[in-house]
Amino acid sequence: MSVTDTSPSSDPSPRSAESGPGWEELVTTALLGTDRRPFAGAGGANGPGALLDEAALRTVRRRAGLLPAAAAPLPAPVAAEVRPPLPEAARQRLGQLLSARGDQRGSDPDLTELLPQWLERANAHGFASPPEHLPALLDAARGRTDLRPAVLAFAGVRGRWLAEQNREWSFVRRTVVAPPAHGAAASAPGDDERLWGEGLFAERVALLARVREGEPARALALLGTTWAKERAEDRLLFLDCLRPGLSQADEPFLEAALDDRSRNVRALAAELLSSLTGSALAARMAERARACVRPAADTSLTIEAPRACDAAMEHDGVVAKPPAGRGERAWWFGQVVEAAPLAVWPEHFGGASPAELVARPVAEGWREELHAAWCRTAVRQGDAEWSRALLGSPVGGEQGATALAERARLLAALPAGERAAWVAGFLAANGLAEAFQLLSGCATPWPAELGRAVVDALNIARDAGSYPWSFSGVMGLAERCLDPAEAPHLEKLIGSFEENEDSKPAAGLYWTDVFHRLLATLRLRARMRAELDGESLTDTP
Repeated sequence: MSVTDTSPSSDPSPRSAESGPGWEELVTTALLGTDRRPFAGAGGANGPGALLDEAALRTVRRRAGLLPAAAAPLPAPVAAEVRPPLPEAARQRLGQLLSARGDQRGSDPDLTELLPQWLERANAHGFASPPEHLPALLDAARGRTDLRPAVLAFAGVRGRWLAEQNREWSFVRRTVVAPPAHGAAASAPGDDERLWGEGLFAERVALLARVREGEPARALALLGTTWAKERAEDRLLFLDCLRPGLSQADEPFLEAALDDRSRNVRALAAELLSSLTGSALAARMAERARACVRPAADTSLTIEAPRACDAAMEHDGVVAKPPAGRGERAWWFGQVVEAAPLAVWPEHFGGASPAELVARPVAEGWREELHAAWCRTAVRQGDAEWSRALLGSPVGGEQGATALAERARLLAALPAGERAAWVAGFLAANGLAEAFQLLSGCATPWPAELGRAVVDALNIARDAGSYPWSFSGVMGLAERCLDPAEAPHLEKLIGSFEENEDSKPAAGLYWTDVFHRLLATLRLRARMRAELDGESLTDTP
């Protein structure tokens, strides 16, 4: 038994009540060691054994003499659950997912990675969590922040009530959940204002997001009541809540935020204003951008980057000091062009289309800087036409966005189907070497064209004789994002591999395990979906 089982501040046997050293002295002796501070116990015994015997005796005596504390009042009963219960098969599956340890090997599916999509589908159906699984769900969310919003939406009011009883689940108070999550009734007059003034930060963020969705002007007014007293980090996150539904009505508030004492708040306010292409800030940036990019005598573009960053530019969000390794003029130029509305360029160049402008030569090595700034603007303003022009063809040719990260961000501005088709074409032309970041931005489950392209690219990589862990990121995505309908196609490929002289040692065996695991995962996901949808599925478990 450890000497430190009992807090040193709670002496289990006061010296006044018994002979021998006090508890504090026992602890000190144990920390120093009996070689440095000899200990003699009852009956003449000494040394570390005697010290531990004395500590054990006093600990048992203290525990036996504890008086019962007054019972705490019972918590108020939780509201009745109104959502439908899970189908029995789905309830059993949830138990299996929650008990998984994440240590699957070989061809066994990783059940811990399937829990997020199971929760997403269960929440889409509006099912209520079985009460017996609530503790395990809250424990899972405590250990994985990515699960928290989905778990709390699924757990509902009963899960939140239970979390209030255990301090280990206090993260619930700090987690923002989408407004419809718990089926809450409309708030009474004054409730929102009371919660805004007294609630926890996560509750206030959720409130602001909910009000913003239905009453944008009231959300702005609510934020204005406490804006000056909020902490800088809180002002930053509250300001970000205005991004959905941003309109010209928000411009006066954002213009005032350009003078905020926090640099990060000023930067976000400038970004939001530049997204409002009709704002005064966007017009000021457009004027600066036109002065920076001009037509040459031929069809090329000539660049005259700013030679100084004046106070007016800084007020509009241009950061004066560049990061290490960046030139000042290039740094200022990129920020100015990024904040200008994209519509300024066709007007400035006689009605030229985005594709024509991207194809034009740029003088004196400024092409990369100009196109990178246009990429950031297209992402910020969600402009699909400019994104297409900057992406170029997935199978080669000139591309405005030469960096992989830029292409991944530009894809987000395209409709989901077009985005998947572009990535499928890229995989067919380039293989899996740069696929992970592009695939991560595609909607799930992947459409048939994209799913087939991924499977075919994996098959090509296998036939090349490399090891599968070179593509572990893509394999993980495939397990979560491939449509289970691809299972038959994948099954045909498993037995079709023959090692060649360029194959790595035992590469074929490793690929076989990986393909079997992917196939087993797809089949399990199909069963999970059928269980939640209330359908019957006779596929192999």
